[in-house]
Amino acid sequence: QVQLVESGGGLVQAGGSLRLSCAASGFTFGTSAMGWFRRAQGREREFVAAISWAGDSTYYGDSVKGRSTISRDNAKNTVSLQMNSLKPGDTAVYYCAARRWSAVGSWNPRDYDAWGQGTQVTVSS
Repeated sequence: QVQLVESGGGLVQAGGSLRLSCAASGFTFGTSAMGWFRRAQGREREFVAAISWAGDSTYYGDSVKGRSTISRDNAKNTVSLQMNSLKPGDTAVYYCAARRWSAVGSWNPRDYDAWGQGTQVTVSS
């Protein structure tokens, strides 16, 4: 059974940092590109970051570029998102997604075929 379990969300003040993690199981993690998306209340799902299956290529959404770093550990089947200089506009539920059997990530959520349940990130001003 494919499972993606996010952790690390919480409440943080503006300017602070959070590190989100996603533990994957039930599929071949090392041959899957991974991505992070977010959905703020009343808004569409938004691309945050993606990483290739080898971890050698990363992509970021404009709203987090320069403030976030995506990384993965294929030995531990985990993908992480380090977010710095957080703003109230970063408040959202953050989702981990897998693009199985694909070397490269994508900004398009339709390209991902497995999703986690999400973790809430709230940034106070």
